[in-house]
Amino acid sequence: MHSAKPLPAYLVQRYQGWKATTYFDNSAWYKRLATEGQRPRAMVISCCDSRVHVTSIFGADQGEFFIHRNIANLVPPYEPDGDRHGTSAAIEYAVTALKVAHLIVLGHSNCGGVQGCLDMCSGKAPHLEEASSFVGRWMDILRPGYERVVASTEEADQSRALEKESVIVSLENLMTFPFISEAVKADTLTLHGLWTDIGEGSLESYEPVSRTFSPV
Repeated sequence: MHSAKPLPAYLVQRYQGWKATTYFDNSAWYKRLATEGQRPRAMVISCCDSRVHVTSIFGADQGEFFIHRNIANLVPPYEPDGDRHGTSAAIEYAVTALKVAHLIVLGHSNCGGVQGCLDMCSGKAPHLEEASSFVGRWMDILRPGYERVVASTEEADQSRALEKESVIVSLENLMTFPFISEAVKADTLTLHGLWTDIGEGSLESYEPVSRTFSPV
């Protein structure tokens, strides 16, 4: 027995509107995508946050980006332990099968996952410390970033600083994957770190030499 129910009426109406307009006007393109397969030039790892709309930010067409979303746009370190690793699996497929040329980690302002990590690591969210907390154990990935932030940043600025650390930690962890480090060294793959301010619509790019973010 399952608990699935029919789609809400407003989603059905939106789908029917899309099928009658956008799809109808571009049906040849959609059929080509279906028959020829996907050839995305870039993979984007972004947060699940509904306010982060990757394709809108970059004006991307369908089939252009291979997108993976998770809590706080985090990449775990390379751990080939036979367990289930959704993010690592998506990265492996993008790099080794799709041969993407660019891998982008996109962080954002007002990230609830990052704030949860900040609260957890500072002792304000004991429920996230419990072994049963999926969010808490996932945010453990960001603990190294938290340690750097609290050692160098005033308390009022720590949340935004940790949002950017989520990008840096993910970039660092990406380089622990052998097939990524090899592709980077061979110059067939480039890594990029970005952070966007949702309210301002601004975009910043990570500069690895200075470990800072600069406006795009």
